[in-house]
Amino acid sequence: MPDPLSTLLYETPADGVARIVMNRPDARNAQNLDMTYELDAAFARAVADDAVKVIILAGADPHFSAGHDLRDATEKQLGKDYPVVSTWGGFAAPGAEGRYAREQEIYLQNTRRWRNLAKPTIAAVQGKCIAGGLMLAWACDLIVASDDAQFCDPVVTMGVCGVEWFVHPWELGPRKAKELLWTAESWSAAEAHRLGMVNHVVPRGDLDRFVLDLAERIAAKPSFAVKTVKEAVNRTLDIMGQNSAIEQAFGLHHLCHAHNMLQFGTLVDPSGLHPSVRKKS
Repeated sequence: MPDPLSTLLYETPADGVARIVMNRPDARNAQNLDMTYELDAAFARAVADDAVKVIILAGADPHFSAGHDLRDATEKQLGKDYPVVSTWGGFAAPGAEGRYAREQEIYLQNTRRWRNLAKPTIAAVQGKCIAGGLMLAWACDLIVASDDAQFCDPVVTMGVCGVEWFVHPWELGPRKAKELLWTAESWSAAEAHRLGMVNHVVPRGDLDRFVLDLAERIAAKPSFAVKTVKEAVNRTLDIMGQNSAIEQAFGLHHLCHAHNMLQFGTLVDPSGLHPSVRKKS
């Protein structure tokens, strides 16, 4: 296991509130394996603490998260250096089998579990929120964005049909989801609010205070009623087919990976990678 909280800060800024802060600002809070599993441990800590009623997820300035760290060259192994949280194994298997198992473990199952935490979660988003950063924000129950926040899922540029947690049609609406995926363009906090993806847009200097006030107001409500509201809404989304939609899109995501391996010898189309990453692929 990685050293506790080497990539995060865990804070209790008010009664009933825990705040988890991604703390790799030099990497724009890009998520390596250490951060992914520390996030899981931090969420578990907050859920297990009966004094915590609401969980805030934030990112150290200047940006919320640049997504998955594609330059993470760790030699640590799933199932050995990190706990296995999914029902999958075979992470080192060759071909599509190993990649599918790894992404089930690292991305799909982790994100699903965070989305279904019993306690309410609020994402406080400032600056850039890109690709895997969207997955973290979308897993939260509420999103509050600073007025300078910018959102983007650019992975179609890299020959993949979208990030692993494919809720774009639910968060953006089907037509806007197609447009923003096909063009790989960013959308603003104001546009995210207009589309219903974001609950509030506030001046950047007011973000932390606004989110904490919102968390305190929710924490003051009867906790069981709050938990059952979350369960009711999430179950409604699942009955509407969200979970099945995510599963089928995850399969298409891996079809794209397999195609790219045959076509380019890499998991993504190298033409869409940043030069600093492309050199290491």
